[in-house]
Amino acid sequence: MSGNNRADTLEVRFWGVRGSHPVCGSSYATFGGNTPCVEFTLGERRFVVDAGSGMGPLGLKLLEDPPERVDLLLSHLHHDHISALPFFKPVMRHTCVVRTYCGNLGGASAEAPLSRMFAPPLFPVRLDQLPGRYEHHGFHAGETLHFEDGHSVRTCLLKHPSGATGYRFDWGGHSVCYVSDIEHDDDGPPPELLAFVDGADLVIYDAMFSAEEYCNCIGWGHSTWQEGVKLCRLGNAKAMAMFHLHPLRDDQQLLAIEQELAQALPGSFVAREGQLIRFGGRQRRADLTARVSQSV
Repeated sequence: MSGNNRADTLEVRFWGVRGSHPVCGSSYATFGGNTPCVEFTLGERRFVVDAGSGMGPLGLKLLEDPPERVDLLLSHLHHDHISALPFFKPVMRHTCVVRTYCGNLGGASAEAPLSRMFAPPLFPVRLDQLPGRYEHHGFHAGETLHFEDGHSVRTCLLKHPSGATGYRFDWGGHSVCYVSDIEHDDDGPPPELLAFVDGADLVIYDAMFSAEEYCNCIGWGHSTWQEGVKLCRLGNAKAMAMFHLHPLRDDQQLLAIEQELAQALPGSFVAREGQLIRFGGRQRRADLTARVSQSV
């Protein structure tokens, strides 16, 4: 863990921001091409949300100070959110335990479905054959997760095929909500979702489709940036990070959308791979315009 983290600092680093499948090429260099993985650091305590292809670069970074335990909170088990599980470098060490938490399986853990997906003939190596260990925990989305060191994480059931789980991190007087994957309701956000994002400094929101595209994708389980802005306004959240980016949306298109988004809800932005957002510490407020050009 970085030695310059203050006890009251809440940090968010985006390791993967795309939806559906990874992309590469110069047209995607600004925002990145990896699928969802976000690292949350509360003081000195790390949580990882989702294990898309962005978890690969995160694993390489963690090898600089190999962790003995990683708490991995899964929104759901669609492939773009779990594809890096066998490639997470820390679990190649015998001393590492990765604890997964999944809330959309009726209280069951992710062990059974992951064991089917990461096994022959679909994959050559089983997760239980890796040097480290995966330990699986189930819960019901909407519950609050309590950890042995006193940390807690609020959760919320999200509208998505087979369900998904949102996560809220509260630390040092600041709050960040991870709301992906989600499809909005025509009659507005449900009360439990409004309560979930209430007063958050930042809402990371699934905005895969444009409003025009969504008309042909109803029922797919994704939303638009306009609906994300509506949620933030109704829920008194301060800013939104557009997330789960359409894999075919290139940099120029996203930069244009970002201008509209920032006008609609000042301080909001399109999430970039490698971007670090910091709340608390020596800063009076988060620098939501901070950008980095590469994962560090």
